[in-house]
Amino acid sequence: MLKQQEMLHEIKNSISKVLVGKEKVAELVLIALLSRGHILLEDVPGTGKTMLAKTIAKLMEGKFRRIQFTPDVLPSDVTGIHFFNPKEQAFEMRPGPVMTNILLADEINRATPRTQSSLLEVMEEGQVTIDGETLQLPKPFIVIATQNPIESQQGTFALPEAQMDRFLMQINVGYPTFSEEQEMMKMYKEQEPIEHLSSIISLKEIEEMQAEVRKVTISDVMENYLLRIVHATRDSEYVDVGVSPRGTIALMHSIQTRAYLKDRDYVIPEDIKFLAPFVLSHRLVLTMESSMRRTKEEIFEEILNSIDVPVESGAVQK
Repeated sequence: MLKQQEMLHEIKNSISKVLVGKEKVAELVLIALLSRGHILLEDVPGTGKTMLAKTIAKLMEGKFRRIQFTPDVLPSDVTGIHFFNPKEQAFEMRPGPVMTNILLADEINRATPRTQSSLLEVMEEGQVTIDGETLQLPKPFIVIATQNPIESQQGTFALPEAQMDRFLMQINVGYPTFSEEQEMMKMYKEQEPIEHLSSIISLKEIEEMQAEVRKVTISDVMENYLLRIVHATRDSEYVDVGVSPRGTIALMHSIQTRAYLKDRDYVIPEDIKFLAPFVLSHRLVLTMESSMRRTKEEIFEEILNSIDVPVESGAVQK
């Protein structure tokens, strides 16, 4: 099995063969995967959201399925259905595309709220119920959803707070720089780079690492720092609904994973400061007045900067 540093390097190197300048995004996706969390990729069309999801899927060993969401997609198209087989004269189960290891939910905000909600049980419980029959999903299981900014798109449905809270991270892919886009043009001039990628992480390796990250130590000082950030979001005058306890647990698992990938068995303040915006910002519900003037990310950054950072000696070093 590759060591965590080697694996991170291999994944970053492989992604750079398809998408230039996305090393930080690659690290965040890997953290989400090993934290057993789901990812929401958001940005304008054409910035590589779907390509990134496909690339990650190809680097993992296991099943991959994609759902292209549109307003006419039904919940049964996602979860599965019982259908009558006239040849057998009996009802049969036809599992939906959620029975996979990696589910790419493309343009999820184009689906109706009813269809979006069909993913709630899948994302939270790791199972799906079809006509009273419960099926366990394969392990590991991760949803990589993409969406375009709601305010610039017609025919979209904003994800409800309950659905947003199920995503471990929201990541904005962003435009490449001039030089990065120039390099990308050269890469795609004669070939499709993704076709030359192969898997570098097995399902067994992923599950082993998912178990290992939970052993990373979080000192009392680091726990206190994390909780002060969470409670500050609930006390902010700009926020109607702050980070939920689910968000607290999500950040805790994420910082354990980042420390593990940095070859440490303890968490430091930098882990929390680096990951908190990606794990917590999308969980905020702003007041109406605040939402008209500022973004969630801007308000969260202000909250984060208002919290004193503990000295690194608070980490338990062995």
